[in-house]
Amino acid sequence: MQNIDEVLSSHKLTFDDYLHIKKILKREPNLLEIGIFSAMWSEHCSYKSSKKYLSGFPTSAPWVIQGPGENAGVIDIGDGMAAVFKMESHNHPSFIEPYQGAATGVGGILRDVFTMGARPVANLNALRFGNVTRDDKTSRHQRYLVRGVVEGIGDYGNCMGVPTVGGEIFFDDAYNGNILVNAFTLGICKSDEIFYGKAEGIGNPVIYVGSKTGRDGLGGAVMSSDSFNEESKKLRPTVQVGDPFTEKLLLEACLELFKEDYIIGIQDMGAAGLTSSSFEMASRSGSGMRMDLDLVPSREENMTPYEFMLSESQERMLICAKKGYEDKIIEIFHKWDLDVAVIGEVTDTGNMELFWHKQKVADIPIEPITNEAPVLDRPIKKPDYLDKISTTSIDDFKRVDNQKAFEELFSSLEVVNKAWVYEQYDSMVLTNTIKHPGSLDASVIRVKENKKAISISSDCNPRYCYIDPKNGAAAAVMESGRNVAMSGATPLALTDCLNYGNPEKPEIMWQFAMGCEGIKEACKALNTPVVSGNVSLYNETEGAGVFPTPSIVMVGVNEDQNKTLVSCFQKEGSSIFLIGEDGGDFGGSLYMKVLYDKVEGKLCEIDFEKERALWDFVIEANKKDLLLCAKDISVGGVAITLAKMAVVGKKGVDCKIECKDERDIFSETFSRAVVEVEDVLAFEAFAKSKEIKIENIGKVGGEVFKCNDIQKSMNDLDEIYFSKFKEVIESDL
Repeated sequence: MQNIDEVLSSHKLTFDDYLHIKKILKREPNLLEIGIFSAMWSEHCSYKSSKKYLSGFPTSAPWVIQGPGENAGVIDIGDGMAAVFKMESHNHPSFIEPYQGAATGVGGILRDVFTMGARPVANLNALRFGNVTRDDKTSRHQRYLVRGVVEGIGDYGNCMGVPTVGGEIFFDDAYNGNILVNAFTLGICKSDEIFYGKAEGIGNPVIYVGSKTGRDGLGGAVMSSDSFNEESKKLRPTVQVGDPFTEKLLLEACLELFKEDYIIGIQDMGAAGLTSSSFEMASRSGSGMRMDLDLVPSREENMTPYEFMLSESQERMLICAKKGYEDKIIEIFHKWDLDVAVIGEVTDTGNMELFWHKQKVADIPIEPITNEAPVLDRPIKKPDYLDKISTTSIDDFKRVDNQKAFEELFSSLEVVNKAWVYEQYDSMVLTNTIKHPGSLDASVIRVKENKKAISISSDCNPRYCYIDPKNGAAAAVMESGRNVAMSGATPLALTDCLNYGNPEKPEIMWQFAMGCEGIKEACKALNTPVVSGNVSLYNETEGAGVFPTPSIVMVGVNEDQNKTLVSCFQKEGSSIFLIGEDGGDFGGSLYMKVLYDKVEGKLCEIDFEKERALWDFVIEANKKDLLLCAKDISVGGVAITLAKMAVVGKKGVDCKIECKDERDIFSETFSRAVVEVEDVLAFEAFAKSKEIKIENIGKVGGEVFKCNDIQKSMNDLDEIYFSKFKEVIESDL
C-alpha cells in the first residue's frame, strides 16, 4: 500500500499496529481492512489504555443477571422482573455539534437497552460545561452549548416517549474546551426474556434492520479517541444525525419481534457501526460471518464498502435470526415501515468475509481483532499539583461572614434549581414517575408489574476527583448510593462513565488508575457491583484536560412503591434531625470554590462502614414510618442542604447546630444526612438501638429560613432558587 505512514496516521494506528495486523492477516491489509482494524482498536471500542485498570471491578452479586460485556447490565428486581441499564458518553460529538451530538447519545443508549429486550422507562443525563457566567466569548459559547445539548436531549427523549426523570449539571472552567455529555437509560423486562448480542448457528441469516446507511458519523469512534485542537472544528461530518421518530418505530418493532422465537441475538450498531456490531456478535460465539455489503440499504449514492462498514448512521440494528424465519422478521419490520434486508449468514470459518457485488473485499479473523487489540501499559505519574494544593485550608483566606457566605453559595449555579433544563424534558410520560426532576437527589419510578419502585441517582463531584482522584471516585459511588438510600430504596448496582483527559500523559493515566481503585474499593465495601459502563478518554483541547470525572449512576429498589421517601420538608412543626458527625471538611468544597475561587485542600476521610450504616439506618427507619423526609448533606454543607429542603418544600426552618467553628455549617464531611421526624421519641429510640449519632437541630415552619447566624425570608430564597439559572443561560438571547 502506498503512503502507508499517511494512511496509518489518518486512522490513528501505529506502525507496530500495522505489523500486528499483517501478522494476523498473514498478508498486507487493504484500505477497508485498515479502517476496520482502526475502528475496532480505537480507544473508544477497545479500551486499550483503560482495560488494565478495569479488571478487578466487582461485577457479581446474587441479584446481578448480566454484568459488563453485553449491550447493558441487568439486575433482578424481584417477581420475575429485571432492570436493564447503562450509561454512555457522547462528549466529543456534543462539543462539535451540541444538538445532534446529545440527541444521538440518547438514541444510542436507548438502543443499548431495548436491544436486550427491555422497554426503556427512564432516562438520566450527567452534563458538565465550562464557565457560563461571564460576558466573554468562552461563556457565550458555553451557554450556546448548554442550550443545544439540552434541546437535543429533550427532543429525542420526548419523541421516544421515554421520561427523563433526573440527572445533574456542573459548571467549571475545566470544561471550557471539552464538555461532557453522559446519557443513561433504564428499561424493564421479564428476567427470563433477556436477549443477548450473539451470532451463532452455521447458516443462520444475518439481517440488517432500521434506517438506511449514510455517510454521517463516518469515523466517529476514531474521532472520539483523540484530543481536540483547532482542526477539530472540521469534524462536524463525523457527528451522527439522529431521527427519534425512526427510533421509536425501531423500538416497537424490536419489542414485537422479541415476543416471538425468531432470533438468536441482536446488537445495536453504535460506535463503529456495522463493524463493531458484526465482529462483536460473531466473537461472542466463536463463529464466523459473511456479509454482502451491496445488500445493505443505503440513502446515499456511490457508497463504498469502507463507508458501509464504518458509517455510524443512527437507528440501526443487526440481527442473527433462526434460519427459516427470515420472512416473518421482514414482515414485522415492514409493518413498522423500516428497512430490513438479509445481508449475510453465520459461518464456521472464524473469519469475517465481506463481499461487494460477489467479489471478496475483506477477510479478517474475528478472534484476533476482538481479543488481540493492543493493551497498553501507559506510564503513570502522580501529578505535581497534588502536593501543592493538599495543605490548603480555609484558614489561609480572609474570613467571610456566614450570612454573606450563605447568600453567595445559595445563589451559585451548582445549588439553584435547574427547572430551565428539566422543564424541556417530559418527565411524566408513561405515568410511572414518583420522584421527578427538581425533587432533589434520587429520581424514583414505579414498576407497575410488581408494585416496587426503582430509585436512580447520577453523581460525581469533579472537584473532589481533582484534589484526590482515588477517594473522589469512591465518594461518587458513596454519594449516588446515599441519594438512593435517602429515597428509601436499597442500592443494588451501578453503571459508570469514566471521563478523563489524554491518557498519553502519565499524570492523566495516574488519575484514571486511582479513580478505578477508588470505585473498586467503594463497590466492594458497599456491596454495589458495576454491571455496565463506558470509558471516555482524550477529553482535552489544546493541551487542557477536564477534571477527572467518573460519573456514577446507582440503581436501587424499594420493595414498596408507596414508601418512597421525599427530600423536602413536609409538615409544619415537625422536628429536624442531623445524622452523622461533622469533621470540618472543606477540601474541594463549594465554599472554597465560590468564596475564594480555589479547588484545593484535602478530601475528608472515607469511612465505608459509616456510610453503609447511614444507608441502612435511613432505609429501615423509613420502613418503620419514622421519617417524613430525608436528604443527604453534600455540596454547601448542612446550611445549603437545609435551605434546599426548605425552598423546595415551601416551608421555613429554624435550626441551631452545634459547631466547633461557625463556618462548619458549610462543611462537606461525608456520610451525613438531614431527616424530618414527627414522632421524636420513637425515632430517638430507634437511633439508640442502632448506635447512630443523631442531633435534634430544630423545627420546620414559618416564613423565614434560620440556621445559626443565617436568616433569609422564604420569598427571597424562592426568588433566587427558581429564577437564577434561567437568567444566566438565556442572558444573551
